[in-house]
Amino acid sequence: MSEKPEPQENTSPEGLTACEERIGYRFQNRRLLEAAVTHASGASHRLASNERLEFLGDSILGFVVCNRLYIEFPELLEGDLTRIKSAVVSRETCSRISIELGLVDFLIVGKGMAVNRPLPNSVLSDMFESLVAAIFLDGGMKPARAFLDTWVGPEIAKVVAGEEGSNHKSLLQQLAQGAYGIAPTYEVIDEVGPDHNKEFQVRAQIGRRRYAPAWGRNKKEAEQGAAEKALEALRADGVIPAFEHAFRHFSEPESD
Repeated sequence: MSEKPEPQENTSPEGLTACEERIGYRFQNRRLLEAAVTHASGASHRLASNERLEFLGDSILGFVVCNRLYIEFPELLEGDLTRIKSAVVSRETCSRISIELGLVDFLIVGKGMAVNRPLPNSVLSDMFESLVAAIFLDGGMKPARAFLDTWVGPEIAKVVAGEEGSNHKSLLQQLAQGAYGIAPTYEVIDEVGPDHNKEFQVRAQIGRRRYAPAWGRNKKEAEQGAAEKALEALRADGVIPAFEHAFRHFSEPESD
């Protein structure tokens, strides 16, 4: 998985052009694009940020994904459709797409955020959803759907194939106990944001070995991300193949 990039402080007109080339869409109204890439910390006022666009983009993303799932998988029941949709539209997935697109190169943020630390998933996810809304408002549903088909379509295929959306904590628990005879533990090592909208950074540990941390909008989500990082490391070490059969038994996410 890609490491989180460092945010930038501003985006020039040339940067907006580069952003259009990156996402494959040319805006008629460039103000929509500029709003989509402007975080509240870098806006002259909240209404000039991407917060309202993110609100709309979240619904457009959900609709397009639900529509595709309903049409493409007529044999799946509601519960299966809901599980797939939840994984596809998750903050983790949207932030990963933002990183793959390199959208942080164009993000306008305040100086405090630019120098403090890498961006949390929420900022990257919100930027992706804001761009979806901006494309929709500028050109309608056709280009917005095309954009999502390009970047979210493969995520649907991954989840349906069982490659994403797994219960990583359960997988790590079974593997650690089977391979080492001990259970993994989780440690909160950082947190950011106000009390009503905190993000947490959590690290998984098996015995004395600590693994790369992950961010989440709550401790549970961060722990899942941390478990995924640990699984990636164990796979690289060659530990997982002996327990690969276990992956097929934990495709359902944890219940709240």
